[in-house]
Amino acid sequence: MKIVVATSGASGVNLGLKLLKLLPEEVQKHFIMSSNSKTVLSKELGEVTVHENSDIGASIASGSFGVDAMIIAPCSMNTLAKIACGISDNLVTRCAAVMIKEQKKLILAPREMPFSAIALENMQKLASLGIIIAPPVMAYYSEQQTLDEMENFVIGKWFDLLGIQNNLYKRWE
Repeated sequence: MKIVVATSGASGVNLGLKLLKLLPEEVQKHFIMSSNSKTVLSKELGEVTVHENSDIGASIASGSFGVDAMIIAPCSMNTLAKIACGISDNLVTRCAAVMIKEQKKLILAPREMPFSAIALENMQKLASLGIIIAPPVMAYYSEQQTLDEMENFVIGKWFDLLGIQNNLYKRWE
């Protein structure tokens, strides 16, 4: 399985990085980040291909490369709006456009609260196309006690959406 993990916006980037670290070894990981820490991250995260967000010609920007799924966590409202309008001006939005045209799984984790009417309209438009809108929302039945457990819950739910087996959170009984 090939998965692209991208981060956009500032708040919640740690969730995207933690998700990347927790992906199983057998998953081929590709990472896009909109900051300048790519070199350090590629060394710290192990077997991960890190792409420049400005590299529209990267392998993952082509449908023939065969990416199975993409998650943008966190997904800024700017990135979400660009995807909703079909704007592909960087690698994150180009990869999202490829996921849509290839009818592959695309998960967006919007990070703002409250959502504006414009953001909700964009989310509705994307959801009607089959894009999964999955903001980092807590559920209390799993009885998280720490921030780490809360993050594991959210990431576990995202893994569930990606079809990745996990035991990151206590499930409903």
